[in-house]
Amino acid sequence: MRGAPVAFGVFGMNEHLMQTYARLPVAFARGEGVRLWDTDGKECLDALSGIAVCSLGHANPAVSEALCAQAGELVHTSNLYGIENQSKLGDALCRLSGMDKAFFSNSGAEANEAAIKLARLYGSQKGVADPAIVVMEGAFHGRTLATLSATGNRKIQAGFEPLVSGFNRVPYNDLEAVQRVAENNPNVVAVLVEPVQGENGVRIPDAGYLAGLRENCDANGWLLMLDEIQTGMCRTGRWFAFQHEDILPDVMTLAKALGNGVPIGACLAHGVAADVLGPGTHGSTFGGNPLMCRAALAVVDVMESDNLADRAEALGQRFADGLSSRIGGLDAVSNIRHKGLMIAVDFDRETAPLVKIALDHGVLVNATAGNVMRLLPPLVATDEEADAMIERIVAAVKEFLQ
Repeated sequence: MRGAPVAFGVFGMNEHLMQTYARLPVAFARGEGVRLWDTDGKECLDALSGIAVCSLGHANPAVSEALCAQAGELVHTSNLYGIENQSKLGDALCRLSGMDKAFFSNSGAEANEAAIKLARLYGSQKGVADPAIVVMEGAFHGRTLATLSATGNRKIQAGFEPLVSGFNRVPYNDLEAVQRVAENNPNVVAVLVEPVQGENGVRIPDAGYLAGLRENCDANGWLLMLDEIQTGMCRTGRWFAFQHEDILPDVMTLAKALGNGVPIGACLAHGVAADVLGPGTHGSTFGGNPLMCRAALAVVDVMESDNLADRAEALGQRFADGLSSRIGGLDAVSNIRHKGLMIAVDFDRETAPLVKIALDHGVLVNATAGNVMRLLPPLVATDEEADAMIERIVAAVKEFLQ
């Protein structure tokens, strides 16, 4: 009934919601910048950004204004017609990335689905029977059946068999393993890889890894497809993580920070890959509608005008230095690493309990890959806000280790 109070259980779950998340015992009522306030009025500093989504912080004025203005004009018409905001967003992303064409979806998983379909059609058009894609151990590409199959995490695949075939898995950051696939599997048509593995604990490959993959793909006529859903949109200190190396992918997928919380994904293509998908080969009812594209245009404008790629690089170093000086020498901490504002701390134990302790200290962090604390702070944090996050995180870590 409209207006009736919502009853939440111990873990913030309503009895009518599927239990697909083990939610923390908190619900947030409002946000501003790097801060969130729960339904009891308690303030938290968000060092997770909604899992790398709200890079401009919460209730960003430019994004809010864009949403309100567009909602009062036009929300949806469908892709049967031209969409001006979609064209503008495609132009902006291609200008910033060097790519040629864009397809818009509603999520990162859908963007990766588009990339997988593009690769298979590319192979089919070349006469390759049963085209295959090289993917990486420890990867995360989504939870649809195809992206789940491409994901290198057996735990989240279990129970959903039969998985989608056509993926050849190799160790991450291992160019020789990719070369061995090239020598033994003539059906491979593409490589799908994250420039930094986020869900696997912020695993940063060796310098030259992406360039080596580019060379391998060129030598074999494969597409190089980069999943930049978490690394893209200035997160690593560049607009896109591949820009740390002198390469250009054939396909790149985006989502997360692209809409600052508004659901939108994108699959960008370059060169021969740009013209693979034609009328009838792929589509989306809601993808790229006027509302989501208007929000994403506002995100791009703020990131560009405020030079947030450079800001992410500087802030990432501030976090790494602050954490290293405060907890880096602890016996339980084995490593602290970062790529821009993707930050990880390795512990000698499971980090799941640390998340609740950090919440009690008024800061949101994430546990992933078993023993890793992952931080993905907003790109708009001030130095003072970053230092405040570090203080709360350090206090939480010390309590956790007790």
